[in-house]
Amino acid sequence: MATPSYRRTRVICVSDTHNCPVSLPKGDVLIHAGDLTNQGTHSELAKAVQWLEKADFEAKIVVAGNHDITLDRDFYAVNGSHFHNQKLEDPEKCISLLASSSSITYLCHSQAVIRLKKEEGPQTIFKVFGSPYSPRTGNWAFMYEGSALDFDEDTTHSRNYPVPSRAGASTIDSLYGLPSSVTRAAEIWSAIPLDADIVVTHTPPFEHCDQSASSQSLGCLELRKALYRVRPRLHVCGHVHTGRGAELVRWDYVDGKVPTEPEVRVWQDPGLGPGNRRLSRVDLAPQRRNLEQWLVPQANQRASAHSASRARKDQSHSTACGDYTSNLPLSHSVDVSLNPSHIPQRRPLAPDCPRSETCVVNCSIMATSWPHVGGKRFNKPIVVDLDLPVWRQEPE
Repeated sequence: MATPSYRRTRVICVSDTHNCPVSLPKGDVLIHAGDLTNQGTHSELAKAVQWLEKADFEAKIVVAGNHDITLDRDFYAVNGSHFHNQKLEDPEKCISLLASSSSITYLCHSQAVIRLKKEEGPQTIFKVFGSPYSPRTGNWAFMYEGSALDFDEDTTHSRNYPVPSRAGASTIDSLYGLPSSVTRAAEIWSAIPLDADIVVTHTPPFEHCDQSASSQSLGCLELRKALYRVRPRLHVCGHVHTGRGAELVRWDYVDGKVPTEPEVRVWQDPGLGPGNRRLSRVDLAPQRRNLEQWLVPQANQRASAHSASRARKDQSHSTACGDYTSNLPLSHSVDVSLNPSHIPQRRPLAPDCPRSETCVVNCSIMATSWPHVGGKRFNKPIVVDLDLPVWRQEPE
């Protein structure tokens, strides 16, 4: 039997280009994590697709974002006239631009197995899951109500949108005093397959590459739990422009059962600075990885201004919901919060387990947010080198 072998595969990661295509470095795989446009018009999408199709990559993986509104049929049917009151677009034609492309793999909460076949390429194989969804902030496409961390029992609002009525809450929701939006978010991210090597979502996970300009975490807690459960090699996201960067998250267990707070290393971008021509490169190959490129925050906690705020929220929710906001590896529902013995058993983690780490990459190209005070600024694409299995194994 052939011994499995691995080969370096270069992945170029971009997101949130918002009608501003950028120069792309060479690589094997291109990933775009959403917000190709500002309002998803056919002309905007056509230009974005033309740019993507011209890009020289063996595989090109694309998900939509909340600004690509015509790619969300249901949302556009209700809200299209609010955005495009002069001329309504045809969502089917807009979707077809991506879905019918011969060189683009368009993922809309779906998965694909990518096999790189070029003789001069790495000839590697990987499974990727891609989704356009993100927690609701305003009225945009592909959004769902927030998760438990956003819910404040003392008010009727979660962030800046209404908490859904409890009339439709499940028995589990009622038992833990949680809004139905919690199970909705958990159901969405339960679709990520356990054997996904790469996960691409428009939203970042909570407290990983998701800080706003005011240091508020805007990512999804339920997505973070799903990543804990799946532990993909690479998670590519965007959405929060100021969260651009990368973090290496090492998942850990105590006695193989109850997960501890993960170790996090924050990437130091070698390509930062005006006039810097170096690639913004992350090397995930274990034998080549330069750990000097990664900063370990004090006591393995992120050195961020929102740490105290998160602690206060965790404490308030631990009374009402059990330790619901801790980093538990949930599978498909929220019914494990009060009893650690209910935590589903997953793969044991050995020190050399290839599924022990996930690199979270927020690759937003747009560095500023509306109204872009001082003008728009842009980031470089993030280059990720990782070892993936070779699909054509040579016999021993």
